[in-house]
Amino acid sequence: MNQKLFLFIALFSLITNTVLAQNTNYTIFPNPQKINFSEGKLSTDTPYQLQGNFKLKPNSLVLLNEMFNTKSANKALPIIITSLKSPDKNLNVSGAYTLKITPQSIQIGVSDNRATFYALQTLTQLKKDNTLPLVDITDFPDVLSRGSVEGFYGNPWSHEDRISQFKFYGALKLNTYIYGPKDDPYHSSPNWRKPYPAENAKQIKELVQEAKNNEIDFTWAIHPGLDIQWNKTDSLAILNKFEGMYDLGVRSFAVFFDDISGEGTKAEKQAQLLNYIQSQFIEKKKDVLPLIMCPTEYNKSWSNPKPDTYLDILGDKLHPSIHVMWTGDRVIDDVSKADLNWINKRIKRKAYIWWNFPVSDYVRDHLLMGAAYGLDTSIKNDLSGFVSNPMERAEASKLALFSVALYSWNLKSYEPMSAWHAAAKYVMPEAAAAFQLFNEHNSDLGPNGHGYRRVESVIIKPTIESFLASYKDGNYSTELASKIKAEFESIIPVSEKIRSKSKNKNLIKEIDPWLTQFNLLGKVGVETMLFLGAKQAENKALAWNSYLKMEALLDSIQIVDKTFNQNPYQPGVKTGSLVLMPFVKTIFDQAQNCFIPTTGNFEKNSTTALINNTEKLKNQPLQLNNSSVAISPILEVINLKPQEYIGIHIDKSLKAKEFYFNLESNTLMENGVFETSTDGLTWQTLKVEQKKGKGNLKAIADGIKYIRFKNNATDVKSFFLKEFKIVVEAENKNTDQTVYVQDYSITTYLALKDKENATVPLSINKQTKTISVLVQNTNKAFEIYQINKRGKKSSIYKGAENFIVITPKQLKKATALEINSNGNTDFKIYEILEN
Repeated sequence: MNQKLFLFIALFSLITNTVLAQNTNYTIFPNPQKINFSEGKLSTDTPYQLQGNFKLKPNSLVLLNEMFNTKSANKALPIIITSLKSPDKNLNVSGAYTLKITPQSIQIGVSDNRATFYALQTLTQLKKDNTLPLVDITDFPDVLSRGSVEGFYGNPWSHEDRISQFKFYGALKLNTYIYGPKDDPYHSSPNWRKPYPAENAKQIKELVQEAKNNEIDFTWAIHPGLDIQWNKTDSLAILNKFEGMYDLGVRSFAVFFDDISGEGTKAEKQAQLLNYIQSQFIEKKKDVLPLIMCPTEYNKSWSNPKPDTYLDILGDKLHPSIHVMWTGDRVIDDVSKADLNWINKRIKRKAYIWWNFPVSDYVRDHLLMGAAYGLDTSIKNDLSGFVSNPMERAEASKLALFSVALYSWNLKSYEPMSAWHAAAKYVMPEAAAAFQLFNEHNSDLGPNGHGYRRVESVIIKPTIESFLASYKDGNYSTELASKIKAEFESIIPVSEKIRSKSKNKNLIKEIDPWLTQFNLLGKVGVETMLFLGAKQAENKALAWNSYLKMEALLDSIQIVDKTFNQNPYQPGVKTGSLVLMPFVKTIFDQAQNCFIPTTGNFEKNSTTALINNTEKLKNQPLQLNNSSVAISPILEVINLKPQEYIGIHIDKSLKAKEFYFNLESNTLMENGVFETSTDGLTWQTLKVEQKKGKGNLKAIADGIKYIRFKNNATDVKSFFLKEFKIVVEAENKNTDQTVYVQDYSITTYLALKDKENATVPLSINKQTKTISVLVQNTNKAFEIYQINKRGKKSSIYKGAENFIVITPKQLKKATALEINSNGNTDFKIYEILEN
């Protein structure tokens, strides 16, 4: 196990509810660099009198007026604000401040206007019951640029979302927001050359002002690489776009060259353009921050390791003041000192970290509500900035952004687990405990092409693992079962508590489908444990009723998954997907062992799988349902080397009916080929009609079990994998559904409509002890008749039970059973077993 991950899990149980060590009565977010409390308090029920040589901006005055009683007749409290003059270089950076509260005054030393705002934010957090503690604080940020980059694919944040984010950032001393949503057509292709429409421009102007109110640098990014032409016209187009954004108030700019292919990826051309922007725009404006760029090779796994290639060219040719962004060893990765040492040498400057967490645009059926861990705390001097790429769910992203604020301000004091717990209280104070439990089981990403995973259900996981290990060996631990059941019981009321108590209705709206799913998870988990208890007690009737409830709840979970969040990439709603749901499904899949003896195990036998021979795609998951198998879409450019391929192998039980693909590229079929195979050894060319890499095939030859796309060219073939799907059906369809009631499987059934009958043959012999009839009814009485070899029938059961045991004496010389639904509208016969 990864050592950092092991330590994270080992320390999880030691979490305290206090993020700060200095005084348990007061918490300041983020943790100040130095803090010393004294005995005593100072009243805020008084007006204040500003003194000193530093003039406050309106945003700081607002905070002061909210903190003190300006209408009080009490003597005014001196608040002395002066410019910092210190030999300590840390106190000369933007945002650095000192704060000293004495019985007589409040003394604040600041490096700039931002520092004043931050000092007053600290005062606001210290205020309790109209008093302030006596304290001496020296504080400054470890990372100069701290915040978020709205750089995800999917629905961009709304105007309201961004306003809310900026207020959140200001309170937590985050000072950077980079505007770069991939699906804004005026940020990227096709309209990056054009000015924003009037309404959009108005909103950006409002955002810039709100950012200023909260001491945030609003950075507007352009993404021209998909169709840029390396000529004067497009260079001027970028300058003109920047001028237009400057007129809207923007004072910080970025150029992104990520996730592109072809002409736009050339390092020399990128450097030439950026240096042109530097000389013709950045340096000519006296109030603009240094330019930021995101390179095409923005992570180590995608970078050419050879010297004097892309990254080295940028390092040599880019103006030294231009920041270069970096995601880590991979697209999605932790942040390490070793990685920064590697990249900083190549780009000849400190990297500007673009951390791809909690972004979920590649796992859109999951919420990433886990702790922000995997961040090296020894890299203060190795990076120039740190921004988090969040989820499209802005309010839910605040959980991780809270931790980013704590980390980037004070690296050495950052502790991810306690920060995570503090975040739950900060984001949802009205229902913090319920929110924390929800977050604990909504942390992992599920299988994904980047291979990035997060711990989930950490506290209950060892109990479940121990229980399953014992259960597989035929043992049942009452103690462990009780703990697992209690965990599921604690989950059931969480959704209602969050919905009813939280004042953040936008957050509730964002996570509502997952709240619904979480409630169902709790219920099916409890029913799973009741099933296991009944099985242990050898009460098959009770166990069968629990099984039916499990099945119904899992059906409801499936309905939620197929109804909500139906995006075209990873549609659905997953919760508890790493530990809890796999546990439930494991028990459910093995439930028939309770009723039908079998030598089955816990593993699935399907051979449906991704096929490929490229290292970068080995973790890409498949999307499977009853009618299709598809490769989960990939947002980044796919670069297949000569003779590399990617495709799907379907199980022998499935028949390929149709094939749909969208490998977006103008040159896909230039020495690229689709191939099919029956055995994975011998391949045949599949002729397809396509346009720009998109097409379909409505008929596939019998016996085909493999379909792949292969690069037969002598150079790399680049494309976007937006769709690769095989429509399937069962290889052998059985039209006589009565066989399902004697197929020794409770996963199949015969459904009867109102007043329908079903006749099932019997083969009673001397070894037959009982006959069990497993059904599902709607609490209405139904009837079972025996039929002898002469065709005469007589009633042997009438009732509303789901599990009926019939003895041979009752049957006499029956050769068949007839079951009459008697008005049950949803009546199912699962199995008739001769025991």
